Amino acid sequence: MEPIIILVAFAGGLAASFLRLPPLTGFLVAGFALNFMGYELNDNIQFIADLGVTLLLFTIGLKLDVRSLLKAEIWGGATLHMLLTTAGIALLFMTLKMLGLTALLSNMEWSSFVLIGFALSFSSTVFVVKMLEERSESQSIYGRIAIGVLVMQDIFAVIFLSASTGKIPSVWAFLLLGLIPLAPILRRLLDRLGHGEMQVLFGFLLSLVIGYALFEALGVKGDLGALLIGMLLSTHRAAPGLAKSLFNIKELFLVAFFLSIGLMADPSWDHLAWAFALQLLLPLQVVLFMLLLPRFRLRLRTSFLTSLGLGNYSEFSLIVASLAVTAGWLAIDWLVIIALAVSLSFVFSAIANAYSERLYQYFVAKRPDLPAEKLRPQDRPLYLGDAQAIVFGMGRIGRGAYQRLQEKYNLRVLGVDNNPLRIEHLHKVSDMCLAEGDASDSDFWDKLVNTDQIQLIVLAMPYHQGNVFALKQLQHRRFKGKIAAIVQYEEEVEILRSLGANAIFYVYDGAGQALADSAMHELLSMPPAHTAVDPVTV
Repeated sequence: MEPIIILVAFAGGLAASFLRLPPLTGFLVAGFALNFMGYELNDNIQFIADLGVTLLLFTIGLKLDVRSLLKAEIWGGATLHMLLTTAGIALLFMTLKMLGLTALLSNMEWSSFVLIGFALSFSSTVFVVKMLEERSESQSIYGRIAIGVLVMQDIFAVIFLSASTGKIPSVWAFLLLGLIPLAPILRRLLDRLGHGEMQVLFGFLLSLVIGYALFEALGVKGDLGALLIGMLLSTHRAAPGLAKSLFNIKELFLVAFFLSIGLMADPSWDHLAWAFALQLLLPLQVVLFMLLLPRFRLRLRTSFLTSLGLGNYSEFSLIVASLAVTAGWLAIDWLVIIALAVSLSFVFSAIANAYSERLYQYFVAKRPDLPAEKLRPQDRPLYLGDAQAIVFGMGRIGRGAYQRLQEKYNLRVLGVDNNPLRIEHLHKVSDMCLAEGDASDSDFWDKLVNTDQIQLIVLAMPYHQGNVFALKQLQHRRFKGKIAAIVQYEEEVEILRSLGANAIFYVYDGAGQALADSAMHELLSMPPAHTAVDPVTV
């Protein structure tokens, strides 16, 4: 890869960060800039981009609860939205053709309009999942629903690709079912690899070889294979660690994916005008999700954030357009138009989602919601009972804080986490009082009942922005108790202190201090100094 490509990509990401936009918007603009400078999409960039997408789908699988796909709001919402969007866009284009408003549509058949509608009915898995990860909301209620809808769309994509290309799976594809009994062996092997380079290499083996290459060899879409392999390991305790090990590598490879979108388009002003016109359909896509999802007993906020997150076009649209152009079903102009439309949708969607909370408060919050008893259990009010302290984030640090507050200080503690699998696991192995909740959800704080008796809140969430958001919510609601929070970086201390945190625990320094205290306790038999977190759990 030429140095100028890396330089322009970095400059684009840096500029987006200064504008408080996700870096991926800068990478998209960098791709167009490189295209304008005369650079073209080459095999090296495409190869790295493909690696990034495959690793992304594998890590999605590692975090995905298979049972979620069976929920009505996921399979029902995804299916109805796809059908209605496809029909609506096809009808709109047929109407424009009949009115003679554009020459581009004049020689096209209704089947081509259906094909374009189908392509534009999908949302971007890469964009949405990356956005959720950056906001630490992939395990929130709306994040899990959005990812579930995306997985269902991926399944529809595989069916379409197999049918349209005439490529059917090999007669040996049934052997892939053998991966199910093989999964326990893979889990035991993952246990033995630790957390170093062997774990990362094992992740590459699973996603790129057993997942992608094996599935492709048997006539099944390789990306789907990587996703399914990840799902087979999702219940393993080491799955989150494996996903974390691959995180930075995956992020780096995905830069090439966003660059590739800009590099593949060679637009004219007419193409650009059509691409902007297609952006006008995105609000309709969001509104359609907003009309469908509350039918499945979801809160308005959950429905709104899910809909807004899915309000973009998919990289799959490019695959459909490319296949259609190759088959002679669409003119090559549509490949350029859809490439531009996908890119622009990422930019507009990134901006809209950056202000999602404000948009929700402005457009939706005043509307009446469903009665609590009619909502799904995870969306109902949260009753705190007789709890005196709440710990947000039940990872290793949060569990240590919970145990110390309960065992040493005799407080009645409630642990809150947004990951249902973690809550389920802790219920099985402990007698902790736990509740599923998302502290980065403004409505979550409105759902809390009986908060007057809470004396202490511990913010042990691993992501700084989540703790910042929680502090702002507590400040807004004039919480009268004490607040303790963790930070990973020194520059975060002043931010949390300015928002009202009474005690701040710097994880890395605190770990060393706690270790020294414990060592001296053993050596001198003197009580260790109090720390906010059990040193064993750090």
